[in-house]
Amino acid sequence: MGWLRQPGWRRGEFGVVAQLAGGDEVQTAPQPHGDFYPQPGRRSDPRITYAALDLGTNNCRLLIARPFHEGFQIVDAFSRIVRLGEGLTQTNRLGEAAILRTIAALHICRDKMEARHVMRARLIATEACRAAENGEDFIDRVYEETGLDLEIVDREAEAHLAAAGCAALADERAESILLFDIGGGSSEVVWLNRAEDGHDCGNLRGRVKDWVSLPVGVVSLAEKFGGVEVSPGVFEAMIAHVEEGLANFAARLSRERRCQNFHLLGTSGTVTTLAGVHLGLARYDRRRVDGLWMSRLEVDAAMAYLRAMSYSDRAQHGCIGPDRADLVLAGCAIFEAIRRAFPARRVRIADRGLREGLLTQMMHADRARQKR
Repeated sequence: MGWLRQPGWRRGEFGVVAQLAGGDEVQTAPQPHGDFYPQPGRRSDPRITYAALDLGTNNCRLLIARPFHEGFQIVDAFSRIVRLGEGLTQTNRLGEAAILRTIAALHICRDKMEARHVMRARLIATEACRAAENGEDFIDRVYEETGLDLEIVDREAEAHLAAAGCAALADERAESILLFDIGGGSSEVVWLNRAEDGHDCGNLRGRVKDWVSLPVGVVSLAEKFGGVEVSPGVFEAMIAHVEEGLANFAARLSRERRCQNFHLLGTSGTVTTLAGVHLGLARYDRRRVDGLWMSRLEVDAAMAYLRAMSYSDRAQHGCIGPDRADLVLAGCAIFEAIRRAFPARRVRIADRGLREGLLTQMMHADRARQKR
C-alpha cells in the first residue's frame, strides 16, 4: 500500500463505536458525521480512504474514514490501552514489555488499514516517544516490524490537533473557550477565541490564541503520587503539582476569562468517565457522552462519587475498568486544577480528539488543493 514504507512522508460522525471498559474499541457500523467542520463549496474525493493514528502514553488509537458530504464518515476504528509510557518517569526509557504490547496493537492497525485500502494517512506519536531516551529507536523498530512510519509530533502540533478535533463542539455564542486534552504523559490546554468567517484550517469554530502543554498526564501523575489508593491529602497534592505548571498560563489569560459565555471543553478518558458516571451508565456509550454539557455542580458530584469508590469498585465499573482504575483519579486531579485556574459554569464533554484533528486537517488540505 502507498502509506507503507515511505520514510519521512508526513501522514498526511463517528460510526457507532462501542468500547468495553479497559478493552478495545471496535467499529460496529459506519455512520455519517456531517457536523464536523463543514467545508462550503468543496468536498474531498469520497473514493479516497483516510486513516489517522494517535499513539500516546497510554493508548493506541486508529480511525479510518471517507469524506461524506461536508464532513466525513468513519468506516473503522480501533483503540487499545497499551501503556507505552509505563515506568517512563523512573527510567526515562520505553520498557520492552510496553514496546511489545504497542507493536502488537500497531500490527492490528496496519491490517485494518490494508483491509480498508487506505490511501492517505498520518500516523503520530506523542509524549511517551518525545520524552523517552529510546523514542527514536522505538519509531525505527515499529517501521522495521510493521512497515508503519510514525511521526513524533511536538507539543504545539499536538495542541493544535486537539483544537482541530474538538472545536466543532464549542458553543457558537461563546467569545472564547478553554479546551483541554488530558493525556497519559502530557496535557494540552488551549485558549480559543471566536474566529471570523473563513479563518483558520477547516473553518475552525475558534482560533488558537494561546496554549500550554503540561508535561504531566494520568500515567505520569499516578506513577508519581500513586493511583490505587488516593487519600484526600494525596489528591490535593496532585492538584497542587498541576496548578504549579498552569500558573504562568493562567496569569497570561486572567482577563480573558471574563468573556461572555466562556466555557470549558474537555477531551480525555477522564472527562468521558465523569460524564458516564453522571449519566448513570452501566456501560460506556459515546453516543450519549460526546457533546454532553455538565454544570460545575454536576462535575463536583461525579468527581466526589469517583473519589469515594474503592480501587476494586473502580475496576469493576463499566465506564472505567481494570486498565484505567489506577489512572482515573489522577485525571480528576488534573481536571480539578484546570477548573480552579479557569472557573466556568459549564463544561462540554468531547469523545473525540487528535484523530479527528488529523482527519480534518488532511481532508481540508486536499480540498484546498482541489480548489487551486
